[in-house]
Amino acid sequence: MRHTCIDSFSGAGGLSLGLSKAGFEILFSFDIDELSIKTQKLNTKYFNHEAVCTDITQINSKQLMKQLGIKRGVLTLFAGGPPCQGFSIQRIGEDSDDRNNLIFEFMKKVVDFLPKFFLMENVPGIAGKRGKEILEDAIAFAEQNGYAINRQILDAQDYGVPQRRRRLIIVGERMLNGKLKFQFPKAIGKKFTVRDIISKLPKPPIDGKDHAKISLHRSDKLSKINLERIKYLKQGQGREFLPEKLLAECHKIDSSVIGHRNVYGRMSWDEVAPTITARFDSFTRGLFGHPEQHRSISLREGALLQTFPMDFDFCGNKVDVARQIGNAVPPKLAYAIGKKIIQSIV
Repeated sequence: MRHTCIDSFSGAGGLSLGLSKAGFEILFSFDIDELSIKTQKLNTKYFNHEAVCTDITQINSKQLMKQLGIKRGVLTLFAGGPPCQGFSIQRIGEDSDDRNNLIFEFMKKVVDFLPKFFLMENVPGIAGKRGKEILEDAIAFAEQNGYAINRQILDAQDYGVPQRRRRLIIVGERMLNGKLKFQFPKAIGKKFTVRDIISKLPKPPIDGKDHAKISLHRSDKLSKINLERIKYLKQGQGREFLPEKLLAECHKIDSSVIGHRNVYGRMSWDEVAPTITARFDSFTRGLFGHPEQHRSISLREGALLQTFPMDFDFCGNKVDVARQIGNAVPPKLAYAIGKKIIQSIV
């Protein structure tokens, strides 16, 4: 039996990667970011589906179904993670953020294709004060069109991902004969640490060049003050442990309330990593310093902590690549959810 899938808002392909490993055949993916699509096309070892750079509002559902040779109601899964920055707790946003309308655009495409299941990944903040009304309207629309809704906040560290990463997962199951089978995956028990994943990597060059044998394993030279800061810190410590002379000026005003405490920080070897964000390439943005070396973690280390394979490559400059990695659904989390969806079918 074919388990077919369309991946919307696909980014660099983390969701597709995990779902395909779980047993899904990715028929088509799309994203508005050109570099993310180029990344998918670059990784022919993992992807052979058509990936297109386009806006979801430009997708003609009937035309795409004809192109893919499927009819309405045949697709197994319509998946995606509509951009979530409008709801992120790291951003003071408003419900009027244009990106929030994409939640409903996603659900409209679900109803167009009428798949057996849909999967939506987003930040927990979408269910909070600012996003609740938008989310509930979208869910109500899905329910009106025959879907039972399963929702749960999952932490990626419970599914083989070596980082704290809480995400709201919504799985819609089309009600057939009144029988609903989907259940969220149970935690696997074992937690993987930073040491488990990156401790065996050699030191990267500090001149911004890639390691000779490991792509994207490089380290930019820190400024004098940032080098002093990271040298002062022990594993797991952030800027609240810095002496006043090493604090940024904004943190000297009132270090207890301004900004996030865990910036200018180091990871701990024997703990899971913090959430890998779109700016994990700088330890000034979080606990993204190497546990013992005086540098930020490399792009490759960030990708590994997101559970991308060692040979998975990315297109773009440093900032582009960090953004693609940080915004991705960890493939191992996608795999765990995908497996449970397939088990619900057979």
